[in-house]
Amino acid sequence: MSDFFQWLAGLPPLFQIPVILVSFAAIIGALLVFVEVATKPGRGFTLLRFIVAVLLPVAILLILGLYNSVIWVAAIAAVLGGAMFFYDRRSRQGAGALLQLSGFLVPAMLLLAIGLIYPTLRTLFSAFTANDGSGFAGLENFLWVFSSPDGVTALLNTLVWVLVAPVVSTAIGLAYAVFIDKSRGEKFFKLMVFMPMAISFVGASIIFKFFYDARQGEQIGVLNAIITAFGGDPVDWLGLEPWNTLFLVIILIWTQAGFAMVILSAAIKGVPAEQLEAAALDGTSPWQSFMNVTLPGIRSSVIVVLTTISIASLKVFDIVSSMTGGRSDTTVLAFEMVRQFQLGARTGYSSALAVILFILVLPIIIYNVRQHKKQKGIR
Repeated sequence: MSDFFQWLAGLPPLFQIPVILVSFAAIIGALLVFVEVATKPGRGFTLLRFIVAVLLPVAILLILGLYNSVIWVAAIAAVLGGAMFFYDRRSRQGAGALLQLSGFLVPAMLLLAIGLIYPTLRTLFSAFTANDGSGFAGLENFLWVFSSPDGVTALLNTLVWVLVAPVVSTAIGLAYAVFIDKSRGEKFFKLMVFMPMAISFVGASIIFKFFYDARQGEQIGVLNAIITAFGGDPVDWLGLEPWNTLFLVIILIWTQAGFAMVILSAAIKGVPAEQLEAAALDGTSPWQSFMNVTLPGIRSSVIVVLTTISIASLKVFDIVSSMTGGRSDTTVLAFEMVRQFQLGARTGYSSALAVILFILVLPIIIYNVRQHKKQKGIR
């Protein structure tokens, strides 16, 4: 694989893009062909499944491992592929779905246990252990979170993020979706607002870093360039406490308003036209029609948008790390969790912050699931 990328890097830039696209299309096409024939009976299709499940992984691993002599990796692939092929064949011969389900679910459950369940339990255990791992510390790590300046600042700032970002993002997205609904150029207007969703949090942070930049002499930051052009003094926006946290929240709002707009716009179009017409015949104003007809009809979508952005606000790390690095009292729970872990010998503090973050996210997820079940029951 590294040889392929080295060869690709040696090509002219204009040739690299088509090669990548063709390679990606070939891989997707091969997967689609296998999915198409995977459920068809017959000796030929059985042989093809055997080749894809066993011989192809072994061949790939042998080719990739020639320089490292990892023949045992190819052997493991052959055993696992053969087991999957056997389970699939036994199920097709009438052995029942349980055998097939167990064969295909066990690897996934094993990876889930290794990658998610074990780290969760280990983090929970570390939250009640001393920072140096010397023994049980009780609630000492949690008391540090609620008593230390860094922990309290992280909690308060996270609360600001959760209260401001979801509400403002949803309000902007909803208002925009209502105003441009069925208007000329609706697709173009939606595209302009949705474009920030295609930018990562780090990319958005870099854009706003130039927006907020402050320095001596000539200003490259947009805000300070305007201020100095009118004779004012440059302002250190990211060091202006406590407003600097709100300046960072604006970045998340900018990226999430498009998400809210797309979801809510689709929900608005699903409101029955008969209800809107009946409200118009009753003499209701546009505002009354929106509050009494449209908004109740899209309530479930509003809840989904609010809870989704709330979870993103609780987990925000990239923006704080890229913009301020937690300086000037802008740290949040997710950033502080990583920072305490990187400081060394503070795994207990870091784990306690992770547990608190999990506890804060859990009610939002439970509420979202319950609302989804209620909506499903109504349908």
